[in-house]
Amino acid sequence: MSSKPLSTWCRGQLDELLGDVSMLVHHESPSSEKALLDKTADSITTWLRDRLGAPSELTRHEHAEHGDLLEVTYAGSTEAPVLMIGHYDTVWPAGTVDGWPFAVREDGTATGPGIYDMKTGLVTGVWALLALRAFDLPCPTVRFMFNGDEELGSPMSRPHIERAAPDCLATLVLEPGVGWDVKAKRKGVGIFTITTHGVEAHAGNNATDGASAIHALAEIIHRLAGEADHERGTTINVGTMSGGTARNVIAGKAGCLIDIRISDQAEADRIDAVFAGLRGSDPRVRVEVEGRWSRPPMRLTPDSRRLFDLADEVAASLRAPLQPISVGGGSDANFVSALGLPVLDGLGASGDGAHALHEHVIVDDIPDRVALVAGVLSRIADDAL
Repeated sequence: MSSKPLSTWCRGQLDELLGDVSMLVHHESPSSEKALLDKTADSITTWLRDRLGAPSELTRHEHAEHGDLLEVTYAGSTEAPVLMIGHYDTVWPAGTVDGWPFAVREDGTATGPGIYDMKTGLVTGVWALLALRAFDLPCPTVRFMFNGDEELGSPMSRPHIERAAPDCLATLVLEPGVGWDVKAKRKGVGIFTITTHGVEAHAGNNATDGASAIHALAEIIHRLAGEADHERGTTINVGTMSGGTARNVIAGKAGCLIDIRISDQAEADRIDAVFAGLRGSDPRVRVEVEGRWSRPPMRLTPDSRRLFDLADEVAASLRAPLQPISVGGGSDANFVSALGLPVLDGLGASGDGAHALHEHVIVDDIPDRVALVAGVLSRIADDAL
């Protein structure tokens, strides 16, 4: 069956689809606000039951500081499930929605904090099951994992994702797409802090007694900038820096926060060696490096390529073929890819403006996106039978 009837059906339900998006947007869920995250998780649980009925299994993995992970399974025609991952936390602080509520605009877009990254994606995944039910099409067992700590690097939910993915037929990640296309490759992400510890002294009276932590940090930053290798996909960005106590005091402490993106593990090993050898020109300054590689690179493995090809066939029958886009940002798909398992990302909303005030989704694309995910699920169920 072509996926076009699924898209046509979704267009007939567009008001309800947008209502669900609006509901999620107005449940503010900043990654650092545990109380708001908990309320959003409560609402998502209720919403899933209202839309899809009682799940076969529901586990809420609770955490004292981060947003809880909802692991919800709906039984289908396969014994092994398809894993569908999405996050409900956003980068937007509490109160943002008061001045920027959900709205459908005359230009055919809908806007609101978190609408593109990635609350419309959650709606896409849920409505894909509803579309398959409406046409009584084959649907595999689906396991949703909706987490509330993705924007922080998924420190709590990562072990659960890595535990669940190996038992699944495939993993579909509902992050935003790139136009009509999906994300087949992502860079790995490293988050590091460098702190330099110097010797304080009066900058005028005792200049030679001091060892400037700021001067040492400047030397180190200059060296690190030179370690970027754009041809190999390695970028290094010093996002923030601070240090010192006063203009006329030789700084005793300074620090910076660094974001590093890599396309392959060999580059992570190279950067680790660079960090291990960091020194300032003044031996009295001690250099401390803290941090981790929060996400490994996502690669287009042979298994993931077969999953992409399946999605491409569905997309071509629905609207247009897909391109396997490579992007610099990381997601939970990186964890699954690092395990060597089939995964496809970027199946959520079309739009733009993630983490920015022009964040929006393209309303007319929502039914097609739902139909695409539904078609992929149905094809996986057919292939597994």
